[in-house]
Amino acid sequence: MASTTGKNRSILAGLVGEAPSPAVTNPPTTPASAGGAEGAPASASIPPRVSDRMLGLARVTSGDYQEKTLKLVDPARCRMWARHNRKYDLLTPENTAELLEGLRAQGKQEFPAIVRRVTDDPNFDYEVIAGARRHWAVSYLRAVEHREIKYLIEERELSDEQAFRLADIENRARKDLSDYERAVDYLSAIDLYYGGVASRMAERLDRPKAWLSRFLDLGRLPTEVVDAFGDHLQVLEKHARDLKPVLAQNPERGRVIAAAKKLAEQQARRRETGEAYVEPAKVIAALRNAGLGKAEAPAAAGEIRVIKAGAVTLFTVKPKGPTKAVLELALDAGVSNADFIAALEAELARLRPSA
Repeated sequence: MASTTGKNRSILAGLVGEAPSPAVTNPPTTPASAGGAEGAPASASIPPRVSDRMLGLARVTSGDYQEKTLKLVDPARCRMWARHNRKYDLLTPENTAELLEGLRAQGKQEFPAIVRRVTDDPNFDYEVIAGARRHWAVSYLRAVEHREIKYLIEERELSDEQAFRLADIENRARKDLSDYERAVDYLSAIDLYYGGVASRMAERLDRPKAWLSRFLDLGRLPTEVVDAFGDHLQVLEKHARDLKPVLAQNPERGRVIAAAKKLAEQQARRRETGEAYVEPAKVIAALRNAGLGKAEAPAAAGEIRVIKAGAVTLFTVKPKGPTKAVLELALDAGVSNADFIAALEAELARLRPSA
């Protein structure tokens, strides 16, 4: 019977395109085969390149590692997976600046995106499971800066559940993916892939059940509460814990929702005028106080309004008690006094509608 070594040699030789040598049990030892002074080692007849390849194939078949095939493709032939947990439309040159700079410097993408083959749309060849930022950045450099750069991908065969776990692992530590985005993704996945069983999902994600439960609570926050923060990137897992007691039942929940709507309007105005958002700690305080029936927190009540003419700031108005306001003029603003007067009259009409 041929030895196992002989069988493996035959298999590997076939994989590299060589004719397998006959398998011999207990071959005779000769000076040449022994590698003595009169002969070279038997392995010398195999070119180094082929020998390295055979060694690599042997390691693959033994399970030491998996060989991967990478491809360079046109990013336009790749679409985002429908359940990708990153908000692709929020990517900008500003929040991908470091990545863009690296691509410009290297002239290529260093780490491949993970994709899978598309079969239901002739406009695309692949869908991106992990690598949305890289896809956006490469697309931007090609379209805007006309750079000759392609999208580096690694194609895999993945089920939806495997794709979800892979994307989660890659994005879990990224700062630009918010707790809230991740939480909403988990809330959807638990029903899609795990039958609504949190312990099963936690096991597959290799995370504690308590950790997952906190993110699921965050995903269940009412949209009005999320909007009260102004930017979903500011909504953290701990905020759901802080608000959970006052959202558990009415009438507390109703009061929180009402206060959240007012805060959301205030945050929207701040966004329009370029002001900083009310910070999360003050949002939490205002919502908790509303739920407990306490007076509105000063941060929510003392809104500072910035009045502008186009992009030019004219003045700020800060309420001081129920019947007074402090006006601070930007005297160096490059506008006419008529602009100041028109803006002031409009603000007075808002502050004193019945006067």
